[in-house]
Amino acid sequence: MLEIGHAPGNALFGKYEIGRLLGCGAFAKVYHARNLRTGLSVAVKVINKKKLPSLTMMSNVKREISIMSRLNHPYIVKLYEVLATKTKIYVVMEFVKGGELFAKVAKGRFTEDLSRKYFQQLISAVGYC
Repeated sequence: MLEIGHAPGNALFGKYEIGRLLGCGAFAKVYHARNLRTGLSVAVKVINKKKLPSLTMMSNVKREISIMSRLNHPYIVKLYEVLATKTKIYVVMEFVKGGELFAKVAKGRFTEDLSRKYFQQLISAVGYC
């Protein structure tokens, strides 16, 4: 269950209305959410601190957040803010329609033009980093 940080109603920290689950992994779940002030759609990655098996994993999460906060590129998901409670870390990011590239690849082949488009975007992002 999603732990809501000191919020009136069901809003995360009084800022975000949490919506549907977009995906999940071993240590985190990602939800679609809406910024209550601006109406902007965002993705909220909820990391359960109790499920991080070691201090090394917590360091990896902190490093990921640090790196994401410095990146500004059209083909890299933007980090908006990080919120936390005693048991959870909430990473609020840009919501990108269409899902993950890996999921698209798993569904089957792309046309040559679409493959070229995605490859150019990927190379642009990697080159930026």
